[in-house]
Amino acid sequence: MSLLVRNARILTLSAGARPRRGRELGELSVIPHGELLVADGAIAAVGPKVEAPEGTEVIDANGRVLMPGFVDCHTRACWAGSRVDDWEERLRGVPQADILKKGGGFHATVLAVREATRKQLAAGLRERLGRMLREGTTTVEVKSGLGLTTEAELKMLRAIVRAGQDWEGTVVPTALLAGAFEGRLDDFARMVLKEMLPEVTREFPAITVDACVEEHAWSVETCVRLFERASRHHSLRVQADRFTSLGMVPEAIRLHARSVDHLEASTKPDLVALAGSDVSGVILPCTGFHSDGRFARAGFFVDQGGAVALATGCGPESYPGHSMPFAIALAVRRCGLTPQEAIAACTVNAAAVLGLTDRGTVEVGRRADLILLQHADERMLAYETGGNPVDLIVCGGKVVKGPP
Repeated sequence: MSLLVRNARILTLSAGARPRRGRELGELSVIPHGELLVADGAIAAVGPKVEAPEGTEVIDANGRVLMPGFVDCHTRACWAGSRVDDWEERLRGVPQADILKKGGGFHATVLAVREATRKQLAAGLRERLGRMLREGTTTVEVKSGLGLTTEAELKMLRAIVRAGQDWEGTVVPTALLAGAFEGRLDDFARMVLKEMLPEVTREFPAITVDACVEEHAWSVETCVRLFERASRHHSLRVQADRFTSLGMVPEAIRLHARSVDHLEASTKPDLVALAGSDVSGVILPCTGFHSDGRFARAGFFVDQGGAVALATGCGPESYPGHSMPFAIALAVRRCGLTPQEAIAACTVNAAAVLGLTDRGTVEVGRRADLILLQHADERMLAYETGGNPVDLIVCGGKVVKGPP
């Protein structure tokens, strides 16, 4: 069945390169009064006036904003257990060392993931995906990285794939093989190279491999060893400079990673170098809001010509939430983006980070992942905080949330 949305303010994001950079990031290619036709799961026509076949379902937007569905390109939305007790203790000033002694912290999540079945992990992820979709997110990247054994990591990846099969949107799994570790880092890294990576490659040959480089995580040297091996079969992403700048940005550029994520502690020379490369920068303002108040200098990065993407960072510790509208509001208030730049960062640019060329813009032939806002002005996404600004969701051409 066909669907026609008429009388809409359409943000097409159709002009310019993908990903968007510099000044063009803020150009949303708006059709002020437009119509859009959906047929067979794709955008069939878009413009000021569109002809629709007989029997087409018609929705009058009444001047409201129609735009691409959000693409959340960085999450750890698959987990087990709860970290709310840890969070409350930190609020009371309990030292992290004492929380760890009581069995809390990151390794409590690792234990919960190991004890959970694949079905339990998939069920928890499906519930979170449902909440994301209700607020307009139609594509979600989900990382592993909470198992720390080959068996547990494969279980996580299988659960992520399984949950995606039952969801109206699109789930993109990522193998986070290098983040936390147990025992000595060198020994753990050797296990990942000799055992975990080959098993992941065998079962998930096209998956992206991710790493986290920090003082408490993998070092630059161990990450580079993994990436040089993994790059034979996989695309690469890396999380770096969240707390300290250790020199991973130049290595990510050299290795042609798809993105460097976080960037809160990045130096200006590294941001300039990243902006001049083919590597995207992914900012995660919700993690700064939830944890330590650090935010990436995304405005500076964009001014240097960088390709910035925006994600929630949804996870059990980093940000136990799922709202892309809230991420937009924070990116504007704390990271120096304009509302228009933030919108492009979590649609067309986020899709580019994931290597998806069939979404993130409103163009003929693109997958019909669309959201209709409550508002006639897209800046309201950044201006308001709290609540759900999405009235209508079309996912893969199917209306999954209708007008109130």
